[in-house]
Amino acid sequence: MATTIHDVLPSHFAYVIFTYIYSVFMIMYLSMKVMGARKKYGVKYPDMYSKEPLFNCFQRAHQNTMEVYPIWLVFQLIAGLAFPLSAAVLGAIWVTSRFSYAWGYYTGDPEKRMKGMYGYIGYFGLMLLSIATALQLLHLI
Repeated sequence: MATTIHDVLPSHFAYVIFTYIYSVFMIMYLSMKVMGARKKYGVKYPDMYSKEPLFNCFQRAHQNTMEVYPIWLVFQLIAGLAFPLSAAVLGAIWVTSRFSYAWGYYTGDPEKRMKGMYGYIGYFGLMLLSIATALQLLHLI
């Protein structure tokens, strides 16, 4: 008998997949905002930063997200294998927080990026669920 995806992944893992898709739209949005700021402020490639502080806020909002995104992807996957619904909710919290983080940064006042601090609930929650997944595999919990 052939192995199907239902034999490999928990059925609620679909919600984790939807969270990944949501994150791709967030990344595309942040990227488009940087492209728009490049055009508005005349920042040519390959320059990463400008003498225009507002452009730098757009760039940093995107760059910071990209710096933590690969780790988030791993935690989202690992946590989602054992705790798919919880991982999807925590992942959606993190993704949504990146919009809040960026919108705060886009004001030109970098301190307002802290409006996205609630994302740590999702980020650290996924980290803890990833640890719990590992402990389950070791039959320690």
